[in-house]
Amino acid sequence: MLPDVREPPAARRHLFLALKIAVSVVLLVVLFRQIDVTRLWQPLRRASIAWLVVALGIYSVNLLVSTWRWHLLLHAQQVAVRRRSLLGSFLVATFFNNFLPSNIGGDVIRISDTAGPARSKTRATAVVLTDRALGLMALVLVAATGASVAAVVHPAALPIWPVWLWAGFLAFVAASAPAVFAPDGFGRLLRPLTVFNPEWVGNRIEKLTDVLSRFRARPRALVGCFAWAIFVQATIVVFYFAVSYALHLNLSLSDLSVIVPLSFIAQMLPVSVNGFGVREATFSFYFTRVGQPLESALLISLVPQVLIMICSLAGAAVFVSRSQQRGRTT
Repeated sequence: MLPDVREPPAARRHLFLALKIAVSVVLLVVLFRQIDVTRLWQPLRRASIAWLVVALGIYSVNLLVSTWRWHLLLHAQQVAVRRRSLLGSFLVATFFNNFLPSNIGGDVIRISDTAGPARSKTRATAVVLTDRALGLMALVLVAATGASVAAVVHPAALPIWPVWLWAGFLAFVAASAPAVFAPDGFGRLLRPLTVFNPEWVGNRIEKLTDVLSRFRARPRALVGCFAWAIFVQATIVVFYFAVSYALHLNLSLSDLSVIVPLSFIAQMLPVSVNGFGVREATFSFYFTRVGQPLESALLISLVPQVLIMICSLAGAAVFVSRSQQRGRTT
């Protein structure tokens, strides 16, 4: 009798994590071997603390607006959750996103915290995924706008054509439109999936169709969420610009408005640990093409990420506080 060679899920997860760590380490080593590391410390020693504080303030506003976006979508679904509770949940999710080896962990927190008030995990999941989708659309829109401006500054050196980004944005809009404007038809398109589990899958499709129908009945919520998503992505670019100003780096706002959204999209690829290595490689590829030194690319990639991780520690405090409160009630 042949032995059971099926790999247990835990071992498979550990293998994937090891591969991600390897990719991050290899990319960072390759990049850092191309520079004089001592040159990185000069801008850090001369950094403006005041401008770094301004950058953290901008990021804090970003978190508040992101929470408000989530609130708009939940309100459209007639799910009542206090904004203070949503902010706490979003902070915890941000902490998990930055300190766990996967960005999915944060979404799990948000879904878990709203599944009860929504009386449906499917509804809570659909709201979070809608928020994610609108955020991704805003990312591409900001990148396309920035690329259009940057193309005027250095048209020959720009490593990505604005038309590609505009085409991607329009394709995203066209692909998502049927789900919003014809939810019943979208539900029928998903019906073939019921072959896997007619009752379970069919029930989820019905709930998803109901979620989309409520969004169609309240288009202002989607429009408002998308408008605030654009604001969020724009303020992230401004956050990076404030950090570059604090480090006395000669970086333009138009270039940052291209590379920052693209770096966030690259980080979504599940090939590294929290985007480390992939993010730095993306910045380096772009900035070396437009005449910026590799040192500037690494600094503007790593320093804002460190500030984001420091800011996200507030989520750890919220998580500990919530755990203690639950412990007292049990």
